[in-house]
Amino acid sequence: MQVIVADDSILLREGVVRVLEESGFEVVAQAGNGKELMDLARVHRPDVAVIDIRMPPTYSDEGLRAALQIREELPGTGVLVLSQYLEDEYVSQLLGDDAAGVGYLLKDRVYDFEHFTDAVRRVGEGGSALDPQVVTQMLGRRRAQNPLNGLTPREHDVLALMAEGRSNRAVAQALVITERAVEKHVTSIFTRLDLPPAAEDHRRVLAVLAFLRSHP
Repeated sequence: MQVIVADDSILLREGVVRVLEESGFEVVAQAGNGKELMDLARVHRPDVAVIDIRMPPTYSDEGLRAALQIREELPGTGVLVLSQYLEDEYVSQLLGDDAAGVGYLLKDRVYDFEHFTDAVRRVGEGGSALDPQVVTQMLGRRRAQNPLNGLTPREHDVLALMAEGRSNRAVAQALVITERAVEKHVTSIFTRLDLPPAAEDHRRVLAVLAFLRSHP
């Protein structure tokens, strides 16, 4: 799986590159700003671009804007954005109408090598990977007025883990329940949210977006 890493901090960038290469990824290019990232992405068309959300010249949202541009121009390239802070409005912009091939992690997750590389792999395969703290914050802010608050507490737990991009097996392990029980909860979530029959992955994305795309 081919990856581009974009971060103005050479130290962090090289650390990310080393982690990825030791985990079997092929890092085809590195960038220090949004323009350089776009030029390299157009040339290499990687499976994933790992992008710092704040880069030169303004250190505000250059990484986010580059990620959105990549999503528009290069739909075959997944984007995993790294941020120092919880910025759920950026997550909403990044998700748009489709969470496939999108990830948003706090930078601290890079040091959890297994979690980080798993997120890169999921995004590269067209899945999603959202930081658990981001999911918790967004759900916490919106539950009180969310029209989807008909879900049970356990279904909320299952959906939050689905938003992180976890499989049914991983959800079962996290909640210490059987995989069959997770399947029943997921089916119930689809029913309660009135999601029509479709491919399983597509309905999972729609279920997650139903929570994460609504603003308070």
